[in-house]
Amino acid sequence: MDDDREPSVNISGGDAGGGVAAEFDPATAETRAERVIDRLGERYWQKTYGGQNAFPCLVRTILSQNTSDKASQPAYDALLERYGSADDSSASSESSPDLANALAQAEQSTLAETIQPAGLYNQKSETLIDVAEWVLEEFGSGVAFDEFVTDEEPSAVRDTLLSVRGVGPKTADCVLLFAGGRGGVFPVDTHVHRIYRRLGIAPPDADHEDVRAVLERDVPTEKCGFGHTASIQFGREFCTARQPACLEDPDACPMGDLCDQVGVYPATGEVVDPADALE
Repeated sequence: MDDDREPSVNISGGDAGGGVAAEFDPATAETRAERVIDRLGERYWQKTYGGQNAFPCLVRTILSQNTSDKASQPAYDALLERYGSADDSSASSESSPDLANALAQAEQSTLAETIQPAGLYNQKSETLIDVAEWVLEEFGSGVAFDEFVTDEEPSAVRDTLLSVRGVGPKTADCVLLFAGGRGGVFPVDTHVHRIYRRLGIAPPDADHEDVRAVLERDVPTEKCGFGHTASIQFGREFCTARQPACLEDPDACPMGDLCDQVGVYPATGEVVDPADALE
């Protein structure tokens, strides 16, 4: 897009994080989920992702676990300043081994202090060291890991990543999307999990993997990437956990006509998890 407003302070890295503008025709939408994604794309951005180095992307995603991008970004910047090089977050894979080697040899308490803004810094520092050691033992270098993520079958990459302690489905899917550039991958974080159950697109009691299955089934491959990042932005601005925009004004939300408001009760001001709306 000519006016790409995607923030740099998110896991995708904004304009500098890789990827190219994507084009789509909203008139071709076949499912309600696709109509939602099209509207989000028109409001925010449309981008086909890929191009990040796999190991730095994995590091950045681990830092983002259970916290906001605004908290994890300073931690990632501090980590790169201490352990990485200027090119570790670029599309050049030549620098990936530098960060993997540095983290594999890092002193845990020093790393924990470095990434403190991200929260859970003791746990995350241990995970980062373990993951760096795993990359070097399993692949020999960050470059080889990058090639694995880019070239192997997505299901094999995902299964391999999920076998590593501290790497969950959202983390694995973000690496596939932002580093591997794999279409049809729709990572599910807390925002995505909430939004698509509240909309009524996924079942109210669906877990993260159930929501992912619904979205990857109903959203075309080329729209899953920006669908993920734009949904997160929508969740931050409109469909928040405790005070969604529709609670006080039904016209305040750009998805009002597409939403079932599962768990949201404007008449009483009550907001519950969609799963609790079943009770």
